[in-house]
Amino acid sequence: MKNMGDFPTFLVVGLLIFSCLSYVRSDASDHRYKDGDAVPLYANKVGPFHNPSETYRYFDLPFCSPDHVTEKREALGEVLNGDRLVSAPYKLNFKEEKDSSVVCKKQLSKDEVAFFRKAVDKDYYFQMYYDDLPIWGFIGKVDKEGKTDPSEYKYFLFKHIQFDVLYNKDRVIEVNARMDPHSLVDLTEDKEVDAQFMYSVKWKETDTPFEKRMDKYSMSSSLPHHLEIHWFSIINSCVTVLLLTGFLATILLRVLKNDFIKYGQDEEAADDQEETGWKYIHGDVFRFPKYKSLFAAALGSGTQLFTLTVFIFMLALVGVFYPYNRGALFTALVVIYALTSGIAGYTATSFYCQLEGNNWVRNLLLTGCLFCGPLFLTFCFLNTVAIVYSATAALPFGTIVVIVLIWTLVTSPLLVLGGIAGKNSKAEFQAPCRTTKYPREIPPLPWYRSAVPQMAMAGFLPFSAIYIELYYIFASVWGHRIYTIYSILFIVFIILLIVTAFITVALTYFQLAAEDHEWWWRSFLCGGSTGVFIYAYCLYYYYARSDMSGFMQTSFFFGYMACICYGFFLMLGTVGFRASLLFVRHIYRSIKCE
Repeated sequence: MKNMGDFPTFLVVGLLIFSCLSYVRSDASDHRYKDGDAVPLYANKVGPFHNPSETYRYFDLPFCSPDHVTEKREALGEVLNGDRLVSAPYKLNFKEEKDSSVVCKKQLSKDEVAFFRKAVDKDYYFQMYYDDLPIWGFIGKVDKEGKTDPSEYKYFLFKHIQFDVLYNKDRVIEVNARMDPHSLVDLTEDKEVDAQFMYSVKWKETDTPFEKRMDKYSMSSSLPHHLEIHWFSIINSCVTVLLLTGFLATILLRVLKNDFIKYGQDEEAADDQEETGWKYIHGDVFRFPKYKSLFAAALGSGTQLFTLTVFIFMLALVGVFYPYNRGALFTALVVIYALTSGIAGYTATSFYCQLEGNNWVRNLLLTGCLFCGPLFLTFCFLNTVAIVYSATAALPFGTIVVIVLIWTLVTSPLLVLGGIAGKNSKAEFQAPCRTTKYPREIPPLPWYRSAVPQMAMAGFLPFSAIYIELYYIFASVWGHRIYTIYSILFIVFIILLIVTAFITVALTYFQLAAEDHEWWWRSFLCGGSTGVFIYAYCLYYYYARSDMSGFMQTSFFFGYMACICYGFFLMLGTVGFRASLLFVRHIYRSIKCE
């Protein structure tokens, strides 16, 4: 990563942080109101509670809709997040109390009754935003009391919502919605039903300052029992990592010390003494790997994803991704990825030229498609599924055009500029030993020294350090739990990097000691193997820890998690290779090679 030190993209990314801090504000207004002022209330989406990706527009259900539905103008991140805000039929003017106000009277047809009953059976919930504060509620309930046969269940639709609003002077601080359990519409039978939808509003003063109105959502993930689990996870990871890595480090350092002493004695002894171990292959260890263009492209993409992750953590730690800041994370991901594409181009092309590659243009194209290609194909399939389901996860045509323009006008030019800068850097590969003309034959090795068993060993230790925290991440991304303890997550990420680097270095040494000089790809695969373990955890989480179901939710979960785990594979593979390269250069620089 030394070669990136002077690359100007870091300046661009630095400017990005400033832009993100101002861009992700939820609203441009000052959220101040006078008595009787209209406070914006938007209905967002509805969907099965256990299927977070399967959400629909609020008025896709036959609720009372106003004559003119006003859609809120949304940012890119909000659209990517599946938010589709429209004006709600309820009027909650500032400090105006209402008691059982009628929204509308409606006769539900048999089809509408069946539609609502199916939604109630799937635990449909709704989400709204009042002055940018989230509101949730279930649309109905199923009465199963004393009944074992599902055909005997009774289905009811809530028709009265009680809004409780807290205010401090001229600002809204908190809002809650309660469904009246006694105001119900019976949906059990397929027949026309008369429904009168109503709502009430109660206002109460509070001394909570406006700046802390989001604290209750942040505190939900930092309750004492949750923090105990998180810190137990950290302590458990640290103890495990220190014990295991300390054990391996002791062995490795002792063996290396003995190797240096032995090789020093060998040089002073007779020249005809046969060499064994890793020094024996000093003429092959820096032989360039096969598929050098693919290898350099993987390093470039992994370096970009590593940089992206670091900047996302920086934004998280300064408080940009506070709860329900709609679309902030997706906006940051798209913008930072676009602006860091130059890093991928520079790293890949520079390393490719160091490996004496000739077709740097093809290498640049491969770099640009290595991660984005699978992501694009996955998106096309899942977006088609969302269109078939008429879900809000389906991106509008205009949003797709915006993403294509970002790729065309920002990502691709920066990738090319980075590639040109990498080609012109004229850096040479620093190898302390000369490479012989013909490669040595690798001796036969036992099965457990092959690539797959080595990857299994390399991926297990880093995964064991993060698997407890993974549950909370999954419950936040694929559920309704709020995650805000980014400092703990950052510590876990640092532990992950350290363990990945160390275990890869250890396995690289044992591979070289067995006189296997093809360590380049092996170190990358071993470093990235944690991504395979994370995807295996996806299977466990889906079938054992979640209630997700249905083709759309299943395809979204496994499709996008495959892309995320692939990104982890590239990023951690890069970390593993870089650590191994530093180690190999160090040990061969420490001995005298002829």
